[in-house]
Amino acid sequence: MTFRRYVAIGDSSTEGLEDPDGVGGYRGWADRLAQLLADAQPEPLEYANLAVRGLRMHEIRETQLQPALDLAPDLLTVFGGVNDVIGRHCDFASIRTDHEAVFAAARALGCTVLTFTMPDPAAFNPLGWRLRERMYALNAIIRSEAAAHGVLVMDFQHHPVAEDPRLWFEDRLHGNPLGHAKVASALAWRLGVTGSDASWADPLPDTLVRPRPRQQLATDLDWAVHHLAPWLGRNLRGVPHGAGVRAKRPVPTVVPRTADVPAES
Repeated sequence: MTFRRYVAIGDSSTEGLEDPDGVGGYRGWADRLAQLLADAQPEPLEYANLAVRGLRMHEIRETQLQPALDLAPDLLTVFGGVNDVIGRHCDFASIRTDHEAVFAAARALGCTVLTFTMPDPAAFNPLGWRLRERMYALNAIIRSEAAAHGVLVMDFQHHPVAEDPRLWFEDRLHGNPLGHAKVASALAWRLGVTGSDASWADPLPDTLVRPRPRQQLATDLDWAVHHLAPWLGRNLRGVPHGAGVRAKRPVPTVVPRTADVPAES
């Protein structure tokens, strides 16, 4: 496929947390996917990213859908719902309605729409076992609404490599640079981008050292103090996680091909 304009909407995952770009911001799988697309096609690719961290699915729909459609993309990536799943109250009926509305509106324009599911959170998050059923319910909604509207799905729930802790940042919620790179490669493969293949799904080298129970407990306690407690504190105070954050790339601009970027001297 060849695309003229790619627009990404979503939450912190699409924004790019925790994949630093080296200049104070974040790169992320959407930026990486845009680069893979630009490098693989002869025509220029314009790219915009409207994602903002902390948003629930209804907020993505309310604040990003129409601005994205106004940009007339021929490729739209949509990912949201995880903030609903990890919150105190999770309204799956609302999540389904929002996905249905977003998918239907985007497909009505005739553009390609791509989304993905989440792996089992218990594999990399100490509290993931408590979220597993909710996450699987979100995945089921994504699959069914995508099927109903002709939306492409990259189903990470069924690819064990996505559960590898080495792909996840120390907060156990966001991907690290390697994780974002894997997602971008998987999405490029799902789109059938020239030069992409299924090697992204290969298991990582068998060098993962499993900590002993006492070491694991110490690691989990450190995670609870430095990541879980601050997150819970913001929730209890009603502080939006994306307060003051604006979309990093609201205007579509051409993605330079890697071969066209001058090497640093």
